[in-house]
Amino acid sequence: MPAPPNGVIAGWLARHHHLVLDGALGTELARRGADIDDPLWSARLLIEQPALIREVHLDYYRAGADVATTATYQATFEGFARRGIGHDEAARLMRLAVALACEARDIFWREAQADPAQAQRARPLVAASVGPYGAMLADGSEYRGDYGLREEALMDFHRERLRVLAEAGADLLACETVPCLVEARALARLLAELPGAEAWISFSCRDGEHVSDGGPFADCVGALDGFAAVAAIGINCTPPQHIDSLVRIARAHTAKPIVVYPNAGEQYDAVTRTWRGTAHAGGDALAGAALHWAEAGARLIGGCCRTTPADIAALYRRWAAADGAS
Repeated sequence: MPAPPNGVIAGWLARHHHLVLDGALGTELARRGADIDDPLWSARLLIEQPALIREVHLDYYRAGADVATTATYQATFEGFARRGIGHDEAARLMRLAVALACEARDIFWREAQADPAQAQRARPLVAASVGPYGAMLADGSEYRGDYGLREEALMDFHRERLRVLAEAGADLLACETVPCLVEARALARLLAELPGAEAWISFSCRDGEHVSDGGPFADCVGALDGFAAVAAIGINCTPPQHIDSLVRIARAHTAKPIVVYPNAGEQYDAVTRTWRGTAHAGGDALAGAALHWAEAGARLIGGCCRTTPADIAALYRRWAAADGAS
C-alpha cells in the first residue's frame, strides 16, 4: 500500500483537524432495496449488484466523507466457500470491493475538481474493511466474542484475507467491530507481516468500559499501543451513549489517534436479523455528539450501522462550520 513516511492517517491528521468517515454500508444498501438477509451480508452484492455498492460509496464521498470503507466486512474465503465460490473467485471479489470504492473516489474527485464549492476538500481515502471472525459466523458473535479460539488460530483465519486486501489498492485497512483482545492482537501481529500496511483497529463495546467479550477496554487499547502498524484505535458499532466514556479511556492509554463510529443507537437481534429500539445518533444528533467526542480526543469520526449519507452530510456541515469559526 502506498503511504507517506509517517503513514496515511498520521499524514492526513498532520494537515487536517479530523478525518470524516463514512456511515453504514450494509444497512444503507438494504435501505435502498437490496436484499442483504444472507450470511455474506453486504458482500452478497459484490456478486449480484456491484454497481449499487459503488453508488453508496459515491454518495458518502459527496456527503463529505473523507473515507469509504469497502464491502468486505463479511467477505471471507470460508464464507464464500459455503456459497460454492472457490478461492480464486473469492479473492477476485475482495479485490472488486476495493476497486468499486476506488472508482467511486475517482468519480467524486473529478466532480470536486470542477466544483468551486468543493475546493477545500482533499482527495479522499479508501479503507478495506476487515470484519472479525464472528462476522463470518453470521450469528452475531462479533458482539459477544465467545469464539474459544487462540490467537494463532485467529491469525490463520485472517492471514490470507488480510494480504489480499492489503495488496488490492486501498490506502489502509479498517479492522472493525473487534469484540475481544485476543483477536485484536492477532490482527495487529499480522499487520507486521505486511510491509507498508497500516490499519485502524476498532472494538465493539458492551458499555462505557468493556469490549463485547467483557474485557476492559483500557487493557485492549494499552495492548495495541506498541504496534507501529496500528495507526489508530477506537470504537465502532457501539451505542452512542457509551462513546464519550470510551474515548476518554482510549485517550488515557494511547497517544495514537482515536477512531469513533457508533451505530445509530438501536440494538441488533442476531436471531431475527433485525434492529430494535430508537435511533439516537442520526443527523444533527451525530454531528453534535461528534464535536463533543472530538473535544474528548477523537479525530476520526463517522457512523456505523443504520447511519446514512444524510447523517454524514450533517456531520460534515457541522465540522465545516466549527472550522470556519476557529
